[in-house]
Amino acid sequence: MNADKRYQIFSRLQAENPNPETELEYSNAFELLIAVMLSAQATDVSVNKATRKLYPIANTPEAILALGVDGVKQYIKTIGLFNTKAENVIKTCRILIEEHNSEVPQTRAELEKLPGVGRKTANVVLNTAFGQPAMAVDTHIFRVANRTRIAPGKTVLEVERKLLRHVPKPFLVDAHHWLILHGRYVCTARKPRCGACVIEDLCEYKQKTELE
Repeated sequence: MNADKRYQIFSRLQAENPNPETELEYSNAFELLIAVMLSAQATDVSVNKATRKLYPIANTPEAILALGVDGVKQYIKTIGLFNTKAENVIKTCRILIEEHNSEVPQTRAELEKLPGVGRKTANVVLNTAFGQPAMAVDTHIFRVANRTRIAPGKTVLEVERKLLRHVPKPFLVDAHHWLILHGRYVCTARKPRCGACVIEDLCEYKQKTELE
């Protein structure tokens, strides 16, 4: 996969979707942070259902902290691992209040100090809330990067670093969203929809399929 091919790939993804966005629903950096924390091993749809009920009641660190662990659980009990997530949300809110003036920090190091926030979550927040060129590699991005050969790697971190190095600069901020959406709806896990793919002729996947 050469630089010219990568440029063409992202040009086409951009043309198809000029302003890609996360499918998580949020109105500020704090709401996004909590939503991404809740989304681990859960679908965006299930998280949105929960936060639609939670955020009108509590959408600040102070308001969620006031709910307490049991109060948060009542809103997120339909999401996987909700017990642990509720505890992490409360701990995170307390730290944001005590150490960050209730603001979401804008560095990976500070974000990763928050309970329940790993590298992937930090990267989503940095990229989506603050427009930083961070690459949150989930299962979709890992699959697409390897299948297409845009940035093949054996580990999530290797793929992340290769993407940051190889994605052309004009596309770097939005690349994370394009790749996730492409993996979610076109380059699907069991059977990629190659016949419906705008980058099929540029992709280096050897076992291409026909569109059903």
